[in-house]
Amino acid sequence: MALKVTKVDVWAVEFPDEPGGLAKILASLAEAGANLECIIARRQADKFRAGVAFITPLKGKKVLAAAKALFVQPAEDLSTLRVEGLDKQGSCAAMTLAIANAGINMRGVSSMSCGRNFVAYIGLDSAADADAAVKILKKFDAPKLSPKRKLARV
Repeated sequence: MALKVTKVDVWAVEFPDEPGGLAKILASLAEAGANLECIIARRQADKFRAGVAFITPLKGKKVLAAAKALFVQPAEDLSTLRVEGLDKQGSCAAMTLAIANAGINMRGVSSMSCGRNFVAYIGLDSAADADAAVKILKKFDAPKLSPKRKLARV
């Protein structure tokens, strides 16, 4: 199975780091009809009692209106790829190695497996970096990814 690589819009929102802080935002988006594929949320180390969530996708007038009311904004200066493929040992290592060997720095990676497949979200600094990473990743076939290759740059 070849890797399926798509660019996705990611949205960000700060929320109070307290019980229910994130749940209130997600519930409001769900009530508006949002069907989120990815949620990454965490505390902010530099802000007292504050969390941040990155979510995707937000589609439709009602969902976008609810997002605006909740101060959910497009994530600034972040280009994100959604990568899906057959879950094999070392797949994420090989993908990140290939991107690194092309001289591309990643802002963040989140990856999870479910059954026989994995889904990864890779955050990059620019649209140009995302375009280059797409070309690199589309050359791979997930079962042929090898984490044993060495990092070209040190």
